[in-house]
Amino acid sequence: MDAALFPLAEIPSPTRGVWDIGPIPLRAYALCIVLGIVAACFIADRRLRARGAPPWVILDVAIWAVPAGIIGARLYHVITSPEAYFGDGGSILKAFKIWEGGLGIWGGIAGGALGAYIACRRLNLPFAMTADALAVGLPVAQAIGRWGNWFNNELYGKATTLPWGLEVYNWDASAGRAQEVAGEPIVLGVFHPTFLYESLWCLGVAAVVWYADRRWSLGRGRAFALYVMLYTVGRFWVELLRIDDAHHFLGMRLNNWTSIVVFAGALVYFLRVHGAPERVTYDEQGHITLVEPGTADVPEESETSEKAETGDEEPAPAAEPDATGADDAKDHAKDADERAESTEKAEEQAGKP
Repeated sequence: MDAALFPLAEIPSPTRGVWDIGPIPLRAYALCIVLGIVAACFIADRRLRARGAPPWVILDVAIWAVPAGIIGARLYHVITSPEAYFGDGGSILKAFKIWEGGLGIWGGIAGGALGAYIACRRLNLPFAMTADALAVGLPVAQAIGRWGNWFNNELYGKATTLPWGLEVYNWDASAGRAQEVAGEPIVLGVFHPTFLYESLWCLGVAAVVWYADRRWSLGRGRAFALYVMLYTVGRFWVELLRIDDAHHFLGMRLNNWTSIVVFAGALVYFLRVHGAPERVTYDEQGHITLVEPGTADVPEESETSEKAETGDEEPAPAAEPDATGADDAKDHAKDADERAESTEKAEEQAGKP
């Protein structure tokens, strides 16, 4: 395809990913991650409220899940790409420089799930219900977070002449900017924008999971399993395009094998686990209680007490007279009169000579 036929021959990359605001460096990579977390929490909150949870209880979950997810993501990256940290010329201290990039999604999901599980146990919030609520927000967060790779000029694919090819610069990760010669950034080449492919794929995953959940009411963690299956399919073909250094096993990148294993596990879970979506209720103190299937939600105590105080409760209907009881009373009175009359006649006869 002739790129000259298109007014935009390639997608430009930023020449810097860090801006200094006084002594504070503002890093685009971190900003994208934070925006993704905010979006995921906002979406998950709306979905949890629809299931009866207290407003913004997702923030109590995020306090545990976000740090655990970041730690897990970094550990996965360091373990699967150890050369920069343990090899010749490597430094273990670089493992703590998260702002330079290097977060593995599989470790992030595992660490985040562990943190969310701990939070749910403390809050008495069903873990599967929370996972289903996050199944739409998480891919949106990933879609936003991938733009951090764009700012860092990283995770691009093979060279291409397509009109949407990504122009990438030689990058100085420690300085957070492109390397320059005579004031001009050094162009490395034009490559497939795999960050953009994955970002768009994640938005599609979020839309499909949202629609499927509304259409078939996926519960017991099945919405989350659907998200995992759809994401791994996209991640598999995106990995086939990437050319950054990675470990290989039987001719495929390690992340491809991980996608296959995770997809299989999510598929088995999706097919074996069934049940209606879980619901909860909560009292004025915010204590959460699971609503048993087949039972109606318990009305809030405040509503009942408010009706009692304002006198809005409907008065009990007045008791209607019992017709049967009235007839019985008349019969008893008639019998008493007859007995009295018989007694008087007996006394009169006894008094005659």
